[in-house]
Amino acid sequence: IEIYSLHVDCKVTSRFAHTVVTSKIVNRANESREATFEVELPKTAFITNFSMSIDGKVYPGIIKEKASAQKEYDTAVSRGQSAGLVKITGRKLEQFHVSVSIAAASKVTFELRYEELLKRQLGKFELLIKVRPKQLVKHFQIDVHIFEPQGIRFLETDSTFMTNELTEALTKVQNETKAHILFKPTVDQQKINPELDETLLNGDFVVRYDVKRGATAGDIQIVNGYFVHYFAPHEMPVFPKNVIFVIDRSGSMAGRKIEQTRAALLKILQDLHPEDHFSFITFNSKVAEWRSSLLQATAENMANAAGFVQTLSASGGTDINRALLTAVSVLDKAERLPKSSVSMIILLTDGQPTSGESNVEVIQENIQKAVNGKYALFCLGFGFDVSYKFLEKMALSNGGIARRIYENADAALQLQGFYQEVATPILRKIEMQYPENAVEGLTKNNFKLFFEGSEIIVSGKISNELDLLPVEIKAQSHASDLTLKEEANVKEKEQVFQNQSYIFGNFIERLWAYLTIQQLLEKSISAQEEDQKTLEAQALELSLRYSFVTPLTSMVVTKPAGQQQSELANKPTEAG
Repeated sequence: IEIYSLHVDCKVTSRFAHTVVTSKIVNRANESREATFEVELPKTAFITNFSMSIDGKVYPGIIKEKASAQKEYDTAVSRGQSAGLVKITGRKLEQFHVSVSIAAASKVTFELRYEELLKRQLGKFELLIKVRPKQLVKHFQIDVHIFEPQGIRFLETDSTFMTNELTEALTKVQNETKAHILFKPTVDQQKINPELDETLLNGDFVVRYDVKRGATAGDIQIVNGYFVHYFAPHEMPVFPKNVIFVIDRSGSMAGRKIEQTRAALLKILQDLHPEDHFSFITFNSKVAEWRSSLLQATAENMANAAGFVQTLSASGGTDINRALLTAVSVLDKAERLPKSSVSMIILLTDGQPTSGESNVEVIQENIQKAVNGKYALFCLGFGFDVSYKFLEKMALSNGGIARRIYENADAALQLQGFYQEVATPILRKIEMQYPENAVEGLTKNNFKLFFEGSEIIVSGKISNELDLLPVEIKAQSHASDLTLKEEANVKEKEQVFQNQSYIFGNFIERLWAYLTIQQLLEKSISAQEEDQKTLEAQALELSLRYSFVTPLTSMVVTKPAGQQQSELANKPTEAG
């Protein structure tokens, strides 16, 4: 079985990435063989299309509601055989895998399409392409086109498998608003060494970039009646933070995990700003406060804290409920904190609640009642024994996010990286306002906090009659209350994309659908049951209308007669 052509074509238009992976395979044996197509794609992406064509006949993947697809599938296949076609393969990736039997001398072309909205983190966007053909490929190429009307501020490529030879196969062409990256290694360049038919191509190919920004109320782009509004202010004063680290030191944290936690906390202490206040609460079946109140991040307090962190050891049970309630009460009682500051609780745990209150619903309710919208709660789940679903619901119900920390050598760096994302709050209570009568289907438009290096995105549909789209942003900065205003000329904005040959026409509409589905699914995690059904029904309707494989839909992959007739591609989620 020979893969004679493998192309990855990626078009990024204004952060929205559309990727097509095409693999052409020929069976050079004199009997039928199994041809396999394997693509690792970002977890944040939605598959939108798949097809295989064998000797000219096309077998498309069909996207259906998950429940009904599963029912059909179970009837077709005796139970127990249903291994899905997509599984999570790492911290950022999931893998799509399909095999089909093809006759001697036959050819098959596989094509998979997926889309995602690139998310700005720590000041850059990242496009991740996983490369693993497992054999030398005669025609191999990665072709990336980027168009950012705001202008490209910087662009870099990075790869885990580059050699000097392979660097010669990489070309980058860039102007003010566009970039074209082509990676096209010959068979010789792909070889580990001239004698062996082994490929070097195994790992990540990454493009990172950021766009230029004026000091205005963000940037608005409009195509075919849909708009997207990007807002990422920079160079603003940072709010002082009051942060409580709630650290699990139960028995399961013993050994490498607690060591990595100590290493990360020592680094994080160095990153605190002098006007920040902080404290630690550690817990197993007992809850211990390092100090009874928050301390300012002075040199002396930091040195004491570092001494304390170095003594952290692990044993015993896990009382998450009391640990978090203690953290809330420390913030509630705090005096002499900077008047205009941002308070947050960062929980790190590696297990289920086993001591004290162990019913997760009760814990969620207790914490939400206690926090009552005053503080942001971030939940970090260390490893795979945590109930990620529980942590995610708790964080999303309290203005924060959850993140899984993988038990690898770099866990301390993962913890530090997460802290850096939330270390610099520069705006709070951000409201993005648009004329009510002229805009519908608006995505989330008010945000509790904005962190330096990230980006706020709002999208919606504008009514036909509109010539000017006025926007107003209200927010609190550390220095003052802000009001920013801007008017977008609809016709002028539409013009920007008119002459761009490689843009898929309705990309802002698809971006809007993608963002809306992501937000509906996220909202449903922390919603009450009745609301959950409504939110999921809306997300399902959009997933089907725009053909996205989301956690609510399945793609049914059909095969030639005589082979296992249909298989399902489902979207896995972090919570499992």
